[in-house]
Amino acid sequence: MKLTKFDIYFGLLLAAASIVLPFLSPGEAMIQLLTLAAIWAIFAIGFDFVFGSLGMVSFGHATFLGVGGYAVALATQKYGLPFYGGAVLAIAVGAAFALLFSFFALRVSGIFFALVTLALSQLIFILADSKLRSFTGGSDGISGVERPNFLGIDFFDPVNYYWFVLGLYALVMLAVISLRSSPFGRVIAAIRDNETRADQLGFNVNRYKQITFVISGALSGLAGALLASLLMYMNPQMLHWTTSGDVIIMTLLGGSGTLWGATVGVLVFEFLKEWLSSWTEYWYGVLGTVFILATIFFPRGIIGELEKGFATYQKNRRGGAR
Repeated sequence: MKLTKFDIYFGLLLAAASIVLPFLSPGEAMIQLLTLAAIWAIFAIGFDFVFGSLGMVSFGHATFLGVGGYAVALATQKYGLPFYGGAVLAIAVGAAFALLFSFFALRVSGIFFALVTLALSQLIFILADSKLRSFTGGSDGISGVERPNFLGIDFFDPVNYYWFVLGLYALVMLAVISLRSSPFGRVIAAIRDNETRADQLGFNVNRYKQITFVISGALSGLAGALLASLLMYMNPQMLHWTTSGDVIIMTLLGGSGTLWGATVGVLVFEFLKEWLSSWTEYWYGVLGTVFILATIFFPRGIIGELEKGFATYQKNRRGGAR
């Protein structure tokens, strides 16, 4: 992935807004919402690393998010590990489940890949909500999930936790940009564009897909750990397939395969959800209607359409200069 002027300008604008907002005293609820959006953005970036890079729709990402949340909850509450130990475990467990899913899901493609990941994800959810209730807490969940503890900083303060999550979001973005710009990123882009040709060129297509899926699972596991820590609670609902459905909507809304699409999709989704839920109990249906209209009028997603508009502006500007 080559960074464009649009990517740089939009990134600087987003960074400035993220830094300035907490100083405007928006209130604790707004800071909590921004923190939640940053966590979901990490999850959506992880999801889009598979969806945007390879064009593969996965309904299994709810599992990777959920097991990450459970890893940090169990590690801190039942085994006395600090948050950081639990977070590392969450990343490892998210990656491990992604690897496990890949052995089954990568045997097929297209709609069948989506169905296999959906079936596996629902199997994990059902087990967590029934057979493994003594381990997961069932519908009661696990409460009291730890927050980070570093240099005496109070991460129970919403603003401090916001900065912590924002820092991790920035690191995730830098890592994904580096990966997509690397030889590895160019190979997975080639696989997305023409899998047969990539295979004929000697690349182990399944291995590259598997590595991409595992990296995606690791990022999702990290997001799960941060979400469980934010809520200080974890239950099996996070493992439900609808969580995967939400992240698919977010990614498509913002623009799959674009640098900032996942982040913008999350922001639009979360703020619309917050606003609509205060007006009607049928907010999810209204949000679905908004999504349908967005796909009709913004088929490339919000960022995709903005990129197109910016490119047209640049072209017209160069033409006018002549």
